[in-house]
Amino acid sequence: MSEISIQVEIAAPPEVVWAAIVDVRTHTAWMAEARAIRLVSEKTEGVGATFECDTRVGLLRTKDRLLVVEWMPGLLMGVRHEGLVLGEGRFTLTGNGSDRTLFAWTEHLVFPWWLGGSVVGLLSRPLLRGLWRRNLDRLKHLVESSPS
Repeated sequence: MSEISIQVEIAAPPEVVWAAIVDVRTHTAWMAEARAIRLVSEKTEGVGATFECDTRVGLLRTKDRLLVVEWMPGLLMGVRHEGLVLGEGRFTLTGNGSDRTLFAWTEHLVFPWWLGGSVVGLLSRPLLRGLWRRNLDRLKHLVESSPS
């Protein structure tokens, strides 16, 4: 299993940051590896909403299925990965002073044995951490440059 945690402070209150991430289909605007996201459930948000994400990291291309398993509006979104790579991911938003949000992203990923399993998980950590750091920088820019 590979665990990655990163965070960024965004100059906007949690409800504004939440509005920018609540629709998972918009994550392609700030997640470089997410090429397309399609809802595959009737639910568009909340626990039980399910979506597919066409993902590309380097030469690896997958279609991941994700299920929302945690949902606290304005505070928390958690998903379970059910594709090539298994695991769980979580976005946590914490008010940090006046009109600021600490946005934390944590992933617990399990790579299949035939793809190298835990060795690939360990080796991929720096790559994924850097990719997701840039993603959070894009989200920060997107939120902070949007008209209020």
